[in-house]
Amino acid sequence: MTERTPLDAFKAVLGGTARVLAEDAEVELAFSADAPSQAGRNLKVPMPSRTLPADQVAQARGFADGFALRLKHHDRAKHNRAAPREAVARAVFDAVETARIEAIGSRGYEGVSANLDHALNVRLKSDPIARARTAEEVPLSTAIQLMARERLTGKPAPSLAEPGMKLVRDWVEEKAGKDLDALGLAIDDQESFGKLVSNLLEDLDLTEGEVLPEEDDEGGSDDEGAEDQEEEQGEDEGDEAGEQGEGEVDARGEQRDSDEGEGEQQADSEQEMDDAEGEPGDDGREGMMPVRPNRPWSDLPPQFEYKAFTSKFDEIIAATELCDADELERLRSYLDQQLTHLQGVVTKLANRLQRRLMAQQARSWDFDQEEGLLDAARLARVVVNPMQSLSYKVERETDFRDTVVTLLIDNSGSMRGRPISIAAISADILARTLERVGVKVEILGFTTRAWKGGQAREEWLQNGRPHQPGRLNDLRHIVYKQADEPWRRAKASLGLMMREGLLKENIDGEALLWAHSRLIARPEERKVLMVISDGAPVDDSTLSVNSGSYLERHLRQVIGWIETRSPVQLSAIGIGHDVTRYYARAVTIMDVEQLAGTMIEQLAALFDEE
Repeated sequence: MTERTPLDAFKAVLGGTARVLAEDAEVELAFSADAPSQAGRNLKVPMPSRTLPADQVAQARGFADGFALRLKHHDRAKHNRAAPREAVARAVFDAVETARIEAIGSRGYEGVSANLDHALNVRLKSDPIARARTAEEVPLSTAIQLMARERLTGKPAPSLAEPGMKLVRDWVEEKAGKDLDALGLAIDDQESFGKLVSNLLEDLDLTEGEVLPEEDDEGGSDDEGAEDQEEEQGEDEGDEAGEQGEGEVDARGEQRDSDEGEGEQQADSEQEMDDAEGEPGDDGREGMMPVRPNRPWSDLPPQFEYKAFTSKFDEIIAATELCDADELERLRSYLDQQLTHLQGVVTKLANRLQRRLMAQQARSWDFDQEEGLLDAARLARVVVNPMQSLSYKVERETDFRDTVVTLLIDNSGSMRGRPISIAAISADILARTLERVGVKVEILGFTTRAWKGGQAREEWLQNGRPHQPGRLNDLRHIVYKQADEPWRRAKASLGLMMREGLLKENIDGEALLWAHSRLIARPEERKVLMVISDGAPVDDSTLSVNSGSYLERHLRQVIGWIETRSPVQLSAIGIGHDVTRYYARAVTIMDVEQLAGTMIEQLAALFDEE
């Protein structure tokens, strides 16, 4: 018989304690390397190392105690009936309910109280309140939860959150201090407590008094009985949904209906485009890009059934801000050394493109004009015969339109190694070539700030894991070279693509919209957007809580909208991946060595078009 390790013994004790706190013998506890979670009676807590360090043990205990107390003291049906629909208000409502549960569990149990405090400190380390510098950056849900905790337990907010609390405390106290004081009177009655929290939300102007209408109080018993009966009939299903799935229950009405609608839209994408086209006046204005006044409505971003759980952790950042100048120079040197043998071939191709573009820009003149520039070649005849009039010339307008090109490069982890190296050097040489012929080039990259969700996922977990949250990772959009920036200044920035740890996951649809919006704001007449990618959009965090085609469907919708409604010319190059199933003008290459030549041929074809 295998001897039980200390870690196994700790797990057994922790599971037993959770069953006692929850007063439920069916509770199961497991260790997890992912974020702590609860699904019904199944609890997952952070796994400590084999040596069982005290802080890691306390962290696991804190999460286990919190989940167990929620099972005992929280009625999901009552909570969802009282919860508001507004996103911010719902987050605050859920957070204050957590404060109530933990305050009840802390009474008379110093060990449980200490464990909960330790788990709270762990959560706050990744909460935006710990980094907030302005009141707008403070998440109200966290701030009000901590203020409610102060009222219910008498404990001050952790020092980590105190600077952020100071930014909003006076405002909350002024508008809802009396509501917070009243919470302690109903701590043991969840229904009454929910009504007090609803009053608090109304006083904070987060709701408009629609949360608990009087008729719900009168007729609520029948609904409550029906929901309780549903819970008894589907107990197993309820366990799978879990207490952390409150958002899923809350989404039973409007959000779940929209999910069904997404399925219909997936079956009829053309109808989706028509719908987006038919709402330019209502939905388009809020998201309008900074465009010239004479732009048609097709410059507005498409209205798709796609959302981000939160975008406050996203960033658009210059390459020079992600590392210092010395490191950029070192990375650039490494890039040049890797591809010295390729540079000669690409330069020849670039010169060929330059000749083709210069031919389109060849200057031509109309001579013997009455006004214009003085024609010096014909001055001799005036000297010979002073009776001859001076001759002037006028330059003809060429068909070569003022142009800007954006290269959007996939910076996902699957591009690591040779693909990203060749993409960087190809973009570099292309920018240099086009600059010679007066074509401005912008080089952009897209990835995420974290693997498998970052701060957005942490906030989603803290808000009770709402159902179908949408995109659940923090975007990182990188500007390697701006269109008006000379190539010599941006040369070093391209070396950033060689940096270890930069390339993570890829959410192509939003990156495409971002690059498109930057192009639309440009004054040039012709706009070209070239995408270089090696696969479909992938983000494990988003796809684990939405449909498997969520990101790909959005990418198809964005591409369809740009190709049919936008003045931007869109083309794509797939590296080892068939992008022709997404883009109308696309080519797929199986060897990255072909990338430079393919880029140049694609651009030349675009310039050759009428």
